[in-house]
Amino acid sequence: MHDLTPVTALGFAEPRVDRFDRLTITENDGLALASVAARMGRETECHAVLKNLLGAVPQVGKAVLHDPEAGFWMGPEQWMLGAPRTTHELLAEQLGALFGDAASVTEQSGAWVCFDVTGPAMPDLSERVCAVPIRRMIAGDAQRTVIHHLGCYVLRRQAQDHIRILGPRASAASLHHALLEAAEAIS
Repeated sequence: MHDLTPVTALGFAEPRVDRFDRLTITENDGLALASVAARMGRETECHAVLKNLLGAVPQVGKAVLHDPEAGFWMGPEQWMLGAPRTTHELLAEQLGALFGDAASVTEQSGAWVCFDVTGPAMPDLSERVCAVPIRRMIAGDAQRTVIHHLGCYVLRRQAQDHIRILGPRASAASLHHALLEAAEAIS
């Protein structure tokens, strides 16, 4: 039997935290993620489950920042749902049971890296790395964008100085490098 040790997307035993004068970049390894796609003709049922779970169906360009589950719109009749991994390690399986035949649910936890960017310089960093209108975004706004040639999602969180960036896990080091370079440039 192999003695395997889990590592974060950046390859460490613990999530990495990088602190700058007015900014902190934290690798958030504590999310369970699953995508949900409504099946044709079952959209109403899918929406009912989403509303029951999150309190609302995430609309275009929006996230529902519900606790413990949250979700954001990814495309027509498609959403990404997330929750703390400590309590929802089997999120996709749990969602599959809730949605039944109304939606296709796919495990996404291992496909994405998540970085939480916080601090008063967060808008400055965001403007350097991507084209989202960060100064006009409010809590619950979600945008797909490109950061360092990578398709990413930027979610404006409740705190005024907090964004969450989801990017492809296979390119975690490249995305992290781009965030660090931008942070160093504004420090």
